[in-house]
Amino acid sequence: MTDATEQPGFERNGDTLALRGELTTARVGPLWNPMVKAGQGAGVVDLSAVTALDTTGAALVLDAAGEARLEGASDSVTAVLKRAQDALAAPRPARPGKGLPFVAAIGAGAIGKLKAARAGASFMGEAVVLSLAVLLHPRRLRFADVLRHLDEAGLRAFPLTVLLGTLIGVILAFQSSIPMRQFGAEIFVPALVGVSTVRELGPLIAAIILSGRTGSAYAAELGTMTVNEEVDALRIMGVDPVTMLVLPRLLAAMLVMPVLALVMNLSALVGMGIVMGSLGFPGALVINQLQQWLTLGSLAGGLGKAAIFGLVIAGIGCRAGLSAGRGPRAVGDAATSAVVGGIVATVLLDGLFAVLFFRLGW
Repeated sequence: MTDATEQPGFERNGDTLALRGELTTARVGPLWNPMVKAGQGAGVVDLSAVTALDTTGAALVLDAAGEARLEGASDSVTAVLKRAQDALAAPRPARPGKGLPFVAAIGAGAIGKLKAARAGASFMGEAVVLSLAVLLHPRRLRFADVLRHLDEAGLRAFPLTVLLGTLIGVILAFQSSIPMRQFGAEIFVPALVGVSTVRELGPLIAAIILSGRTGSAYAAELGTMTVNEEVDALRIMGVDPVTMLVLPRLLAAMLVMPVLALVMNLSALVGMGIVMGSLGFPGALVINQLQQWLTLGSLAGGLGKAAIFGLVIAGIGCRAGLSAGRGPRAVGDAATSAVVGGIVATVLLDGLFAVLFFRLGW
C-alpha cells in the first residue's frame, strides 16, 4: 500500500506554493493543469516535502513556478531541476530547411545512384585484385569457409531447387501443350521446354533462388558484423575484410550456381516428362526429342551464365552488408537491398547475354 506522504499534491498558502510527494511521470498527469493554475502569481515554491522527482516532474515544477523562487529542495531534487533548467536553456536545433525543388531532387537522386554504382564498381575491382593476389598466395583464402558456404548456398538449396524446377517443368509442359494441340504439334513440347529451360529459365530461376536465400544471408551476416563493429575490428588488427569475408562467399556462389542451374534443368525436364507421359507420349519419344534439340553448346552457355550470375549476386550481397549503416534498421535494409539488387542485376545480365548469344549465333 502506497504511503500517503508519497502521494503528489500541492497547496497554495498566500504567496507560497507548497509541493509534496513523488512528482514522477506516472503520478503528475492529473495534477499538471491544476498545479500550473495554482502557481500563477506565486513568489515562492516550497519543495521541502517533495520526496522524488524525475524529468517530467521537474518540467511540471518549472512550469508551475514560472518566475517564482524555488526553496527547500533536497540535493537530489536540486540536481534534477538543474539538469532540466540547463536543457531548457540550451539552444533549440534549427528547423529543417525546405527540400530541393523537383528538378534538383531528380538530379540529386541521379548523382546518388551514380555514386553508389561507382562504389559498387570499385568494390568489385578490389575483389578482383584480391582474387588475383590469392591465386599467388592461396594460403590467404580460408578454404574451410568456402566449404561451409558451399554447403549453405548449394546443398541446402537442393530441395527448394528440385521442387521449383519440377513445378516449372510441369507448368511449361501443360501451358505449351494447349496451343500446340491446335496445330498437332504436341510432339515439340519437349523441345520447347528443354531449350527454354536449359538456355534461360534454369539459370534465371536458380539465380533468383540464390539471391533470395544466399544473397540476403550474406548481406545480413556482414551487415550484423558491420553494425557490431566487427569489420572495423578486423581492419584494426590488420586483416583485410574483403579477403577474409568476401572472397570465400564469392568463390562459393560462383561454384555452386552452375550446379543449382543443372539441378533446376534436370528437375524441369523430369516434370515435363511426367506431363508428356500423362498425355500419352512414351518416354523414348521425349528423350529422342531432347537429344535432337538440346546441344552441348546450349547447356554450356546456360551454365556459364549461371556462374556469372552467382558471382554478381554474391558480390551485391557482400557489398550491401559491408556498406550497412549503424541504426536498428541497417541489417534489414542491407538484406532488402541485396535481394532487389541481385534480381535486377540478374535480369539485366540475362538480357545482355541474350543479345550476345544472338549476335554470336549461339
